[in-house]
Amino acid sequence: MNRIWKKISLGLVTAAALLTLSGCHGSRESASFSIPEEFDTSRNYEITFWAKNDTNKTQTDIYKKAIEDFQELYPNITVNLRLYTDYGKIYNDVITNISTGTTPNVCITYPDHIATYLTGDNTVVPLDDLFTDENYGLGGSELLFDSPSLEEIIPQFLEECSLNGHYYALPYMRSTEACYINKTYVEALGYTLPETLTWDFIWEVSEAAAKQDADGNYVLNGQNVMIPFIYKSTDNMMIQMLKQKDAGYSTESGEIQLFNDTTKELLYTIADHVKTGAFSTFKISGYPANFLNAGQCVFAIDSTAGATWMGSAAPLSDISEDSIVDFETAVMAIPQFDPEHPQMISQGPSVCIFNKEDPQEVLASWLFTQYLLTNDVQIAYAETEGYVPVTSKAQDSAEYQDYLSRAGEDNDVHYDVKIQASQLLLDNVENTFTTPVFNGSTSLRDAAGQLIEDVTKSVRRKQEVNDESMEELFDEVTSLYHLNESSASSTGKQDLGPMPRTSIILLTALAAAWVLIIAYVLSQKLRKK
Repeated sequence: MNRIWKKISLGLVTAAALLTLSGCHGSRESASFSIPEEFDTSRNYEITFWAKNDTNKTQTDIYKKAIEDFQELYPNITVNLRLYTDYGKIYNDVITNISTGTTPNVCITYPDHIATYLTGDNTVVPLDDLFTDENYGLGGSELLFDSPSLEEIIPQFLEECSLNGHYYALPYMRSTEACYINKTYVEALGYTLPETLTWDFIWEVSEAAAKQDADGNYVLNGQNVMIPFIYKSTDNMMIQMLKQKDAGYSTESGEIQLFNDTTKELLYTIADHVKTGAFSTFKISGYPANFLNAGQCVFAIDSTAGATWMGSAAPLSDISEDSIVDFETAVMAIPQFDPEHPQMISQGPSVCIFNKEDPQEVLASWLFTQYLLTNDVQIAYAETEGYVPVTSKAQDSAEYQDYLSRAGEDNDVHYDVKIQASQLLLDNVENTFTTPVFNGSTSLRDAAGQLIEDVTKSVRRKQEVNDESMEELFDEVTSLYHLNESSASSTGKQDLGPMPRTSIILLTALAAAWVLIIAYVLSQKLRKK
């Protein structure tokens, strides 16, 4: 009899274990990858690399040279480059290819996007073990190039690549946002730029610049077009305003806090300045640099990576030469609510690796990914725009320091506005922050910008912006970006649906079996007595 009960107990424990595994039908495991003891150079590998280049031919040439130089070191690895002009297109293509099992090997992307990629099965390779591998890790002994060590990657930039307690990417380039200012106009209005821009200063000067004469021309520039303040990325605008106000946006676990009273106050303030014509956005009016360079804007906020488009002598200006107005350009940090404690967003592309069946192919991908962090690639790419290298190894190099010291020598490689933008981030790394990353954080970011875009459109359409319309806006944006679903999913409170029939049967059998076990134990005790 005892043997029979032991077998029953063993069977029930096994069933419980199986039940536990089958019950986790809403989870995803991170990609499993075992590092080969050595890289097999006797085989040939072909890997795909998806990247973004902003239609900048110089950047394309840097990618191509990096690939050529890497393939000279590793002739058995062929890297196929596919270029995109938009991160959103990369994201959409990756999502599509995950479902068909045809993801690229290496991809330039953002941590917000990676969080969504990870909802697939065994997709993105966790890099923790690869970072520290003695042979092929960062600074590894078997590498055929001078790779930076883990300690030489700027900690704030590396931290952006951490999701769910693991690193899933390497930072590639970093930027922040800058305010590009027509200093000539500011002084013509009787103002002097402060040491640190504040929102009050920006709004006051913008209102002064919005004044028109009796004929409808703007007093400041004598033209019939003037948008004093234009913001390129309204999602960053809202996110940074909330951060500076110490107001809610989201928690690290993915709880959405965007729709709060501070957000309403900010939107009302923005609406007031839209009414006077003092403020607009890129999506509504157009590219800030074009208005700035044509003398039709005073404050243009865009990424430091967009510096080559800004200013009278901008090498990549998009408007005709006869439309450009000569003025002095100032580059400053974004406006602050508390100048003593500045807050600005850190952003920029990272590089992730997708898992494949062949560990050697993944290792080949890792070798190329690391190569993108070498000084030659980092410095060359950083010199194309207002990005900064992500390693202290590159930042402290004599070559990069020489580049920074030559600001203004020409209007190409050493364009002063571009180098000022880079220096702005280098001087403020400690003041940068990142937003929490989780499945749904991309949608939340889009929603933050949508609030500003919709309020701006409403005012321009002469629609009333009040408490009632604000509540409607919050509901519409929540629904549009499925934020109720994203919040539930990221916090682990999502509805996983009804329990499968097999699970119900197993649970019922398990409960009945434990009742029988307890009854048997009690009967044995009574028999002994």
